[in-house]
Amino acid sequence: MKGTDHFKELIKNYLDNRAKEDELFRAKYETTTRTIDDVVNYIFHAVQQSGCCGFSDDEVYSMAVHAIDEPDLEIGKPMNCNVVVNHHIELTEEEKAEQRAIALKRYQEEEMRKLQLQQRNSRPKAAKSQPKPIQELSLFQGMEL
Repeated sequence: MKGTDHFKELIKNYLDNRAKEDELFRAKYETTTRTIDDVVNYIFHAVQQSGCCGFSDDEVYSMAVHAIDEPDLEIGKPMNCNVVVNHHIELTEEEKAEQRAIALKRYQEEEMRKLQLQQRNSRPKAAKSQPKPIQELSLFQGMEL
């Protein structure tokens, strides 16, 4: 699951749980015309306007609640961006096995590259033949002065 999809799921779960616990919020949440995409888009714009790169969970959740509580709040145009969610995601045993296989394959490929590099570097270099010295001719050779 991509980070942005996971983010949407977390926000929706939070709003659903908040509606179960807070009757006043539930009334607004059940009658809102806003979709989860609208709420997430509002959060994206609020984050962008703040200029900050990281927020606590409570700050993000309060933005989501604000988007539901204020029906006249401007959401903004949809943004194309990605979100990094700092939550642990449980993998199934099948997904774990698949990730292990991928990691093992990467490790093997990296080790093979290292071996090939070592072999390339350890090959004896061909001995270069020394060029024959050039004999210089002298104009005065064989002349008597």
